[in-house]
Amino acid sequence: MNGTPASHHVIPARISPVRISSSAAELDAIRPLLSEAQAAIGDVPALLDLAKTVAATAPKPGEGRTAFLWEILASVAAVDVAAGRVLEPHLDAAAILAQAAGLAADEGRDCPDFAGIHFDGAWGVFAAEAPGLRLEAKETGGCFELRGAKPWCSLAAHLDHAVLTAHVGDSGRAAFAVDLHADGVSFSDPAWTSRGLREIPSGTVHFDGVQAVPLGGSGWYFQRPGFAWGGMGVAACWLGGGVAVARSFAASLQKAADGGREPDQIALAHLGEIDRTLTALTGYLARTAARIDAGELSDGGAWREALRVRGGVATAVERIQALVSQNLGPAPLAFDEAYGKRMADLALYIRQHHAMRDDAQLGTLLLAGNTPW
Repeated sequence: MNGTPASHHVIPARISPVRISSSAAELDAIRPLLSEAQAAIGDVPALLDLAKTVAATAPKPGEGRTAFLWEILASVAAVDVAAGRVLEPHLDAAAILAQAAGLAADEGRDCPDFAGIHFDGAWGVFAAEAPGLRLEAKETGGCFELRGAKPWCSLAAHLDHAVLTAHVGDSGRAAFAVDLHADGVSFSDPAWTSRGLREIPSGTVHFDGVQAVPLGGSGWYFQRPGFAWGGMGVAACWLGGGVAVARSFAASLQKAADGGREPDQIALAHLGEIDRTLTALTGYLARTAARIDAGELSDGGAWREALRVRGGVATAVERIQALVSQNLGPAPLAFDEAYGKRMADLALYIRQHHAMRDDAQLGTLLLAGNTPW
């Protein structure tokens, strides 16, 4: 180890909000939520109840307080990465439903289907695909029915509703709202063996003639700027996990120094690098949130920015994990439950980022337009 105490336990990350741009007074409003999240760690029903409570007052992206929304997500993930993983899709579903309703209003449609959607219960968002599995939506008598299977449906058996994507003939994929308690919905055993996010298994859900409410049209789900905004909200959760790792590292170094063991130059250099990284990240997210709220990222440029944000956060957080792990050595991974859980949860969660494939997509978009530099 490099200047850190030879202890089996890492000092816990302090329970405090993650600041992106809000004032101290605004962030104080998050503190009771963080205490509740800490008390609910590992308790999925309690975390889902907490998500429902948060959704009642949390801002939606693009409505003027996007940075504060990301601070909520980051702060909860800093308490427990899995708690952030539960909260994020529920808030994303609320935003998607609001955006779909707004689209219908802009088009002058009464949209009676929306009258049947009540944002109560716990919601998920399922948009992943997998080889050999396909979910199709077919229009029958003016209604849509879902048939097939949807993979990677996190906590599906614990949820009440979901926003999901399904193939609509040859027109691509469209989004739908569906009742997960409806007849014709069944859940495969996830066979979840992961050491990360152990309380959040992701399995396959099967649909056999299940009615669903269309949200937007074919392609709308992926083309709307809210898709990019939601992707950046996921990155805010990754950031929160990285902040928690960094806080516990700094606290361990301080405890060692207080005990007479000053950290060496390598440990200090790593702490300095982590500080530079997090300061740059939070500053970038603050500017990006302000641009979203100003209407500057409401077109095709939103996804380019999301790729930058997600790639920058994922790379930085993985670097922070590597630096802290090198300094603290194997002991906390082997003996400290909170530290080991955080590292495993974060490692799996970040794999929602597709690394170089996402960078290749960003490069393609840049060649098709103007580079900002």
